[in-house]
Amino acid sequence: MNEIPQDPNQTPGQKKRRVEMTVRPTGPILPPSNIQGNALMVVISIMAFLACLTLGGVSMVRATAAGWQSEISREITIQIKPEEGLDMGAALVKARDLALTFVGTRDGQIMDDGATARLLEPWLGTGLNLEDLPVPRLIVITIDETNPPDFDAMRALLNEEVPQAFLDDHRTWVDRLVQMARTTVLIGSGILILVFTAMVLTVVFATRGALSGNRHIIEVLHFVGAEGSFVAQEFQKHFLKISLKGAATGGFLAAAFFGLASSWQSRSLATPQSDQATALFGTFTIGWGGYLGIFATMIVIALLTTITARLTVMRTIYEIDLIRSDPARTDGLLDD
Repeated sequence: MNEIPQDPNQTPGQKKRRVEMTVRPTGPILPPSNIQGNALMVVISIMAFLACLTLGGVSMVRATAAGWQSEISREITIQIKPEEGLDMGAALVKARDLALTFVGTRDGQIMDDGATARLLEPWLGTGLNLEDLPVPRLIVITIDETNPPDFDAMRALLNEEVPQAFLDDHRTWVDRLVQMARTTVLIGSGILILVFTAMVLTVVFATRGALSGNRHIIEVLHFVGAEGSFVAQEFQKHFLKISLKGAATGGFLAAAFFGLASSWQSRSLATPQSDQATALFGTFTIGWGGYLGIFATMIVIALLTTITARLTVMRTIYEIDLIRSDPARTDGLLDD
């Protein structure tokens, strides 16, 4: 038996001191970064960006359509056609006063000659003399959306008192706009479902591909006696970090895209580019609901990747146990 060497600085009467043992710090079971992990992070970033972009687009279209619908349903229009011998000014005032007698109306505004001329400028140009043209005059009545007036009764009264008046309650336009909004949201939701489906399949196969490169680690850990739950937990932590980084990158890029687009639109108002973009896509503001949806999408992607990693690890351990119990199963399992 080897004796502990005598310390040269120790006197003969002192007890021998034991040399303290130092434990080397342990490293992570899985490498912090490798080719498979980096590739999976890029795939998750791309799919998260596309999913968040589609979600934000659907929210933007829905909000724009709701705004249009609210603006149209908040007003009705009374149109008075000019006739020979008709006192247009008196007819406009009379029609407005008749409309305001109904419960559910708030305010009435007669469009003056300048406003009417501006409406016709895109078709007839500037410098119009409305007295020389048979141009109908308009009255805009603001109504209470929660308690609208009786349009049929108002229309009947106007036809009786001012035969040249025509009431347009915009119900036809509102119905068409509602149908268009519903169709647009339905199409956008379908695209969002397709993007999420593609994202799910891509993340699942990318995660399984990354795990296949670390299969030997699972086999070694399981061989030395590590429990399946411990191995699955270690892989869960590893892939959760990867998925959070990828999902955060994609979600941040999507949020930055909508933020920059909204900022550009607000700075370039009344320009041809901004007007065309607004006419085609509406405003690029998605609101807090859209940003919360982007954040929720990031969490879903991270959880999806983590669950996929756990299920794949547990299946791999199950396959290893089957091979140990019956080596003849090796070919079949490897083919799967």
